Amino acid sequence: MTPGKDVPPVLSTVLRDRVLRAARLARAEGRPFPDVVAISPAEAFSRAADALYGSLCMLSDADWRHPALRGLDVQCLVGHLIGVEYDVHRALSGDPVVAAADHVESTQPAAAGQAGRRAAQTCADWHRATGHTLALVRSTGDLDAEVAVHGLRLPLGALLIVRAFELWTHENDIRRVAGLPASVPDAPTLRLMTDLAARLLPHAASLTGLDEPTSLRLVLTGPGGGAWDVMIGEDPPGAVPIRIVADAAGFCRLAANRVTPAELDVHVTGDPGRAARVLAAASALALD
Repeated sequence: MTPGKDVPPVLSTVLRDRVLRAARLARAEGRPFPDVVAISPAEAFSRAADALYGSLCMLSDADWRHPALRGLDVQCLVGHLIGVEYDVHRALSGDPVVAAADHVESTQPAAAGQAGRRAAQTCADWHRATGHTLALVRSTGDLDAEVAVHGLRLPLGALLIVRAFELWTHENDIRRVAGLPASVPDAPTLRLMTDLAARLLPHAASLTGLDEPTSLRLVLTGPGGGAWDVMIGEDPPGAVPIRIVADAAGFCRLAANRVTPAELDVHVTGDPGRAARVLAAASALALD
């Protein structure tokens, strides 16, 4: 009998079942192997802040003047992040004004205020601002407490993951214009980011008018990945099943609106048009 050929159907079925059983014993379905160590949202935010601080410390004086995003140079983009921290401080202190504030407009004064300063001063201001955020989080203590800022109303834990997401995204905006290679969050931080992005997909679909009932199996590969069953729309019995497989970090770049669906290396099973609309919707999660 030639190996791989003329295998009796019964033997083939038995072998398949044994392989699947062994695989399930080795790793729970939908979880990467080896699994990542769980960390808190506050730790994820702290790690993202440390990573950005490390990148800022690598910049030359000229790098701080490079145009980075929305007409902001690197220094003013860091100023935008300082402004975001200030608004988060206000939200954690119970100020209702920042609940509906626009993410860009509200932070513009802080962004503009950094223009012309020494880079070290801007870096120090931002580092102090993130440190104060963490101090307020520790004093609050309740990661399930609802926080409203910039049109978002989320549990504090989820907001910290959103903030880690933004810090990583803007870190890579800065690294790109400074000619540095892109960074990827460590696996525990990335795991929290991918989980939040997957759970927010129905919200993203709603924002973009995608209400066609869709039963999505999202599989994100690599460290920090996993698998999620996501229901889009409100008619589960008539939902169209699709499966999307993509790299975890790549999907997060899509959710941050830093790559397009066409640029994402993705494998789709099911209706390709429906999958394309889901991927396009994911980009609506970006704040910028």
